[in-house]
Amino acid sequence: MKMQALALAFLSAVTIGGLAWVFLYPLLSGERKAQQRRASLARTSPTVRREDRVQRSKRSQVEDSLKEVEERHKRAQKVSLQLRLAQSGMSWTKQQFLIVSGMLGVIAFGGSFFMGAGFLPAAGFGVAAGFGLPRWVLNFLKKRREAKFLNALPDAVDIIVRGIKAGLPLFDSIKVVASDTPEPLRGEFNAIIETQSIGMPLGEACQRLYERMPLPEANFFGIVIAIQTKSGGNLSEALGNLSKVLRDRRKMAAKIQAMSMEAKASAAIIGALPPIVMIMVYIMTPEYISLLWTHPTGRLMLAGCVVWMSTGIFVMKKMINFDF
Repeated sequence: MKMQALALAFLSAVTIGGLAWVFLYPLLSGERKAQQRRASLARTSPTVRREDRVQRSKRSQVEDSLKEVEERHKRAQKVSLQLRLAQSGMSWTKQQFLIVSGMLGVIAFGGSFFMGAGFLPAAGFGVAAGFGLPRWVLNFLKKRREAKFLNALPDAVDIIVRGIKAGLPLFDSIKVVASDTPEPLRGEFNAIIETQSIGMPLGEACQRLYERMPLPEANFFGIVIAIQTKSGGNLSEALGNLSKVLRDRRKMAAKIQAMSMEAKASAAIIGALPPIVMIMVYIMTPEYISLLWTHPTGRLMLAGCVVWMSTGIFVMKKMINFDF
């Protein structure tokens, strides 16, 4: 009897506990409120759903713009000679540049050959003057033009921001920049205005700035304008943030240049020391050092020295140049 009573009491306790778990636990733990909340969130209003669709459409537009930027960046890596001439600010055509390069090569070859140099040294001078020198000058002009563009771009973005805050449309603000800023910024923004005038959207016209001026800052400007024209938003705030980023990048570039100036000076001294010593020795005792270019072994040693010095200068240049 006692065992039956204990078993009955145990079963009763289990039953009461199960009923309490089923009916009382959801009320005490808040599970029912959580279910009601989830149900209320599932029954969203049409306004919320419409806002979600708008957000998704904006996100898709931004993603499409970024994909277009990536494709344009891949295309910009393949630069033709005519585009490089335009990037350097030269008004020459491709044919004119090739003709001048060929004339320089022929003049260097003929001059060195008739001055007593052999055929191979004269051919080397001709190749260097015909292919190396014009492209070096082209690259120098391109970098100088890009530096001028970078110095003036933050001020141009500030002009656009002030114009938008004053109530001017974006296109009119760009016209102000094109009329009041120095070259090369004036020419690049005039190209944006001309491209937009023939029917191209303003966002795409601004993105084409990166093709003529292959700089990250120009790419940032085109991305901001393209995304804002497609998805909307506070354009003045976005351009104001872009202006701050451009100024911070310019400060960082100046800081890097100052920190690496000591290494650049050391590399210049080390690279210039052997030719200077060679010239001084030739002035004092020309017979002693003339064996380097009169004897076959000396020519071989001189060629090896040029190769190793060029390799060292190239390695030092790579070590002290910073891209960011």
